[in-house]
Amino acid sequence: MYQTLLTGHSFMRWLVLVSLFYSIFIAYRGYSQKLSFTRKDNLLRHWTATIAHIQLLFGILVYLQSPIVKYFWRNYKDGFQNLDASFFGLIHIFLMLVAIIIITIGSALAKRKLSDQQKFKAMLVWFSIALIIIFIAIPWPFSPLANRPYFR
Repeated sequence: MYQTLLTGHSFMRWLVLVSLFYSIFIAYRGYSQKLSFTRKDNLLRHWTATIAHIQLLFGILVYLQSPIVKYFWRNYKDGFQNLDASFFGLIHIFLMLVAIIIITIGSALAKRKLSDQQKFKAMLVWFSIALIIIFIAIPWPFSPLANRPYFR
């Protein structure tokens, strides 16, 4: 079960990144070229947030099953000395929760703004901030905090 959840979580990260990149690109283009905020743009905003929330569910399930996280919470004093355990026990989940909250706020603000320019700007700013946080919190193969392969 754990390995299946971990594989799903690893796969979903790419969907989150692609949807965020595409949303940011569309928001930048729409804002800079003063385009209309179309139904397609609104669906993209909605699905980007939905994909991020699905990833959050996978992440919470992985977190609850993870042997590294269980070790961290059973031995949290020693866990802080172990960079891998402290990364997955606290840093990763905290930063990802913050990123999901930022995506949710950005999506809600873009939905409620009155002008098309304000909608694009809300998506651009909030989704970009979330993307930066996500890039920091992903355990890339080259990360000094905790490294994992691109696909698990």
